[in-house]
Amino acid sequence: MSIIRQYRRDEDGTLQFREAWFEEFDGDALGEFVVNHGTVGHQSKTQQAKDVDAEAGAALMAAFAEQCAEDGFAEIPAGEQHWVIAQYALKSAAGTGRDNYLRDQAVEAITGHLAWRGLGTVESTDFAPGRLNIRILSPEPAKAVSAIKTCIREAKLDYTKLSIAVGAPGDVENLKQKHPMPPTGRFTLA
Repeated sequence: MSIIRQYRRDEDGTLQFREAWFEEFDGDALGEFVVNHGTVGHQSKTQQAKDVDAEAGAALMAAFAEQCAEDGFAEIPAGEQHWVIAQYALKSAAGTGRDNYLRDQAVEAITGHLAWRGLGTVESTDFAPGRLNIRILSPEPAKAVSAIKTCIREAKLDYTKLSIAVGAPGDVENLKQKHPMPPTGRFTLA
């Protein structure tokens, strides 16, 4: 699946996003072309075209990219986005089967919740001693923190064990805890 994700900041400072993707279905010569757009942090609007062949899908992707450029939308490079780390305190040092299940459920919930609001992408996860780290790149970190808290609460994924920190673009080491507040100690990934 190929995806194009682009942003534009309006004169009033509001960040808008547009994204499109073409996905071919397994064992089928046809796929689906989807356009998703809206104000970053709000539920997006979506249009889709079904039963699209690969050639038409490529043409639609090219036309989408061209229209975005004409309208002033551009990709935000990863190095200019903020790191948002959702972290769970674990009962064991290495992680158990339950912790793997929590990771899978949290990643799925966070990925969908952020994607439909243009708030970022889950880049990776890792287990550190007694911690599960979910690493997210976001163009709007304050809104991403709020969205993650809402998402985890709605998904009933042990909200009480969740901490969230934000790092400046390109700096995943110097993190500032944003949830819970006030911080009870230094936020660390290791």
